Amino acid sequence: MASVAQPQKPLNIPLDKTTPVECEECKSQTFVEALMFRKASKFLTGSPQDSLVPIQTFACAKCGHVNHDFLPKGLTKEPA
Repeated sequence: MASVAQPQKPLNIPLDKTTPVECEECKSQTFVEALMFRKASKFLTGSPQDSLVPIQTFACAKCGHVNHDFLPKGLTKEPA
């Protein structure tokens, strides 16, 4: 399955032809927008101080888990 980092434009397809997305931990089907932050070293960015990089994602509304598919490449451990 492809990684999903941001909401997609709605497609004109019947919803009964789709499959639900569930939390990998608790199986809930409800998610909320969430932000993760990564710190970037000033040596990496060339700025005078370290920077915070916000990453928009989705977390389970029930348990707070972020599904693997919701993380951008580089923050996931890809299968060997």
